[in-house]
Amino acid sequence: MKLITLSILMILSSCKDDAIQPGPSVEEAYVNGKIYTVNDNQLWAEAMLVKKGVIVAIGTNEEIQQEATSSATTIDLENRMVMPGIHDVHTHPLEAGTRNVHFTLEAVETNPENYASEIRNAVRQNSNSEWVVGAGFETYIFYSEGVRSPLAILNDISTTKAIAILALSGHTVWANSKALALAGIDADSPDPAGGVIMKDENGQPNGLLMDNAGDLLLELAFATFENREDNDYFGLLEYGLPELASNGITSTCDARTFWKRNQHLTWKRVEENNQLTARVNLGLWVYPEEEDASQISTLQSLFSNDPNSLLKINQIKLYSDGITTNTTAAMHDNYLVDIFNHPTNNGLNYISQDRIAQYISALEPIGFDFHMHTIGDRGVTEALNAIEQVGTGSGRHRLTHVEYVSPTDYDRFSQLNVTADAQVAGDYTNPDSWHASDALVNPSLNDNFIPIKSIKNAKARITLSSDWDVSTLNPFVGMQNAVTRTPQELALSDAIKAYTINGAYVMRQEDQVGSLEVGKEADFIVLDQNIIDIQPNRISKTRVLETYLRGKLIYQQ
Repeated sequence: MKLITLSILMILSSCKDDAIQPGPSVEEAYVNGKIYTVNDNQLWAEAMLVKKGVIVAIGTNEEIQQEATSSATTIDLENRMVMPGIHDVHTHPLEAGTRNVHFTLEAVETNPENYASEIRNAVRQNSNSEWVVGAGFETYIFYSEGVRSPLAILNDISTTKAIAILALSGHTVWANSKALALAGIDADSPDPAGGVIMKDENGQPNGLLMDNAGDLLLELAFATFENREDNDYFGLLEYGLPELASNGITSTCDARTFWKRNQHLTWKRVEENNQLTARVNLGLWVYPEEEDASQISTLQSLFSNDPNSLLKINQIKLYSDGITTNTTAAMHDNYLVDIFNHPTNNGLNYISQDRIAQYISALEPIGFDFHMHTIGDRGVTEALNAIEQVGTGSGRHRLTHVEYVSPTDYDRFSQLNVTADAQVAGDYTNPDSWHASDALVNPSLNDNFIPIKSIKNAKARITLSSDWDVSTLNPFVGMQNAVTRTPQELALSDAIKAYTINGAYVMRQEDQVGSLEVGKEADFIVLDQNIIDIQPNRISKTRVLETYLRGKLIYQQ
């Protein structure tokens, strides 16, 4: 293959003169390819002509050669498959790459005691830091009989250094006594909005903070980091963005932008330095504990939707509920176990239906679209209710995760023009894992875990995304799982649309990208195999050879 050599490191270290503009020549003719356009009127092509980053012709080799000028650079695709750049509309590239997390628990342990040496080493290596923050455990490891208090395990390591460790799910924080004391958490502390302070049989905090209770602790910890914004910036630049490019992702939504930590300013810094190698929409976080009028005013002031910019601040991210394994996902029926001893046992709300409606009513008219975390069936219903109650029809809202959905809500997605955004790249979403939560919820609910086929059959728009770094960023794992998860599978053509043109709609850029058509910008990827012609169980082995943004090569294997 005749290639234009340009490494991703050159892009990321570029100065302002090297912004993501059209490719190295004014005109490029890509020939001898198998181009899957995602345009139903012309699904396949052999070649395309790109001028100044825009597709000006697409068709046969002969048609493109006739259209190209004598100065065009010809690039032989050598029969490789080409498709539009991937849209992953739910990722956490800044959080995945930040240097503000001191350590990650590498081993997969079922006994939390086995993490002690790793944690102790991390505390020693960060002796100058008031807080030591880590990540990487599974909450369920504390539920087995005979396991000591989470608090006791960490207190054996240190009671003078604050330790906080985020679960792989992102919905539990494991903390020691020093961390709890700095946060002012004791036996008399009430549960915060959207969170639970877990307590032992004596009513004392046991070291596990569920959902927003843990979020608040981490907010306190990160506020003490002197180089917090630089740590986010360089992590995003050197890890987050390159990972997106190497996986063929040219457009993404940052699914939780903590504006109190100035994460939106970190993204702006990358853009202003012309180091942004993807189209990005930020989802500004709705803090459950904040007073609504003040928070709404702040969110309104941060709106930014410059059509010429790769970076837009035009989405709102809020959580309707928690997660099933914490029994915090909002369900219509009670859980089969009760670990909280609360008056109700059907999950919790970060943001209630009435509050969701209040935020939509205030923010949809100025151009914000809502990206709402909904895992439980009640969480889904309540989010749809809020949209139905106050939505004007101008919003392009989506519910993400949709793990449990009442059949009576299937039709409401299309009726309300709400996109169902699902993540099926994780192993837990495969059919052989659907009944892993039978001890928590009615097992019949797990027969149709993440019911993307049912929602698609109800004429709703589906997007597929990764929730990276909770699950793999690789979109081809997601595509393979989407087409093999009978009885809730998608056709491959629909899975590809879910990662391309449907995602472009969610990001309000379907007229620019999402398919390969004349007049659209040249965001595309070159693959090492034709995913249409292979067995479904081989799709996940696909590798991205090249990634192009606006006709410029931003990644080459």
